[in-house]
Amino acid sequence: MAGEMTYHIPVLLQESIDGLNIGKGGIFVDATFGGGGHSREILARLNGAGHLYSFDQDRDAEGNVVASDNFTFVRSNFRFLRNFMRYYGVEQIDGLLADLGVSSHHFDDASRGFSFRFDSELDMRMNQRAGKTAADVLNTYSERQLADMFYLYGELKSSRKIAAAIVNARRQGEIRRAEEFLEIVKPFSGKDREKKDLAKMFQALRIEVNQEMLALQEMLTAATGLLRPGGRLVVITYHSLEDRMVKNLMKTGNVEGCEDKDFFGRVNTPFHIINNKVIVPSAEEQERNPRSRSAKLRIAEKVN
Repeated sequence: MAGEMTYHIPVLLQESIDGLNIGKGGIFVDATFGGGGHSREILARLNGAGHLYSFDQDRDAEGNVVASDNFTFVRSNFRFLRNFMRYYGVEQIDGLLADLGVSSHHFDDASRGFSFRFDSELDMRMNQRAGKTAADVLNTYSERQLADMFYLYGELKSSRKIAAAIVNARRQGEIRRAEEFLEIVKPFSGKDREKKDLAKMFQALRIEVNQEMLALQEMLTAATGLLRPGGRLVVITYHSLEDRMVKNLMKTGNVEGCEDKDFFGRVNTPFHIINNKVIVPSAEEQERNPRSRSAKLRIAEKVN
């Protein structure tokens, strides 16, 4: 069995679980089980009447499953939250937690292709049972599609040049490994920010492979409908794209941020924001767990 501490160190553990406002019972969802750190803390605060449903599409996460009558592991992408809650006969939930970051396990496992630290096959699939790999994206997408991907999901100004270089390089042979990809794109990363630029390129590929933004939108929409009045939505984000989507939902009730105002100019939203200022990890946590340095925690309560 994989140890939780080696698989993934939970970020903002106490702050996020406190944000769920767990009472004596209730039905809760951990949308991103991973190493099980957040789930274990939720279970520790539930009594016999409570239940936790935890989602994870990665087969490796099953090695961390918790043995408890109050726990159900759902091996699925959280985008199917509504379907599975219906399957289990759950009409409303009291809280949902989502830690949107990629786990330490994925970055440290060379075979998964998530990190440019290793010369591995460019896979990047969270669910290795299905879907296209990062290599498939690089070798089959048009130049326009590649440019859009790097611009939208990596926020890279040189996205068109990167896309053109990839298309030109793959004429000589397929791009399958991280080192092959790095050789093509390194000229487009600044010397003083090479690691950041390369991280953005890998981020863009990962988001595209796993359709992360669409999955997040579907999950947040489903969570809004499932939460009972007084229920809490607790989300930890790591980059501006997902944080913007979460912030928009909590402020306006939709991920686009479109405001619907009443006669008096007040925004109609199903949420009350608990922390107007995002919660970030302490200096001690950031030192202990470098992955947490870009984390932002947002908490909202369903009001209607």
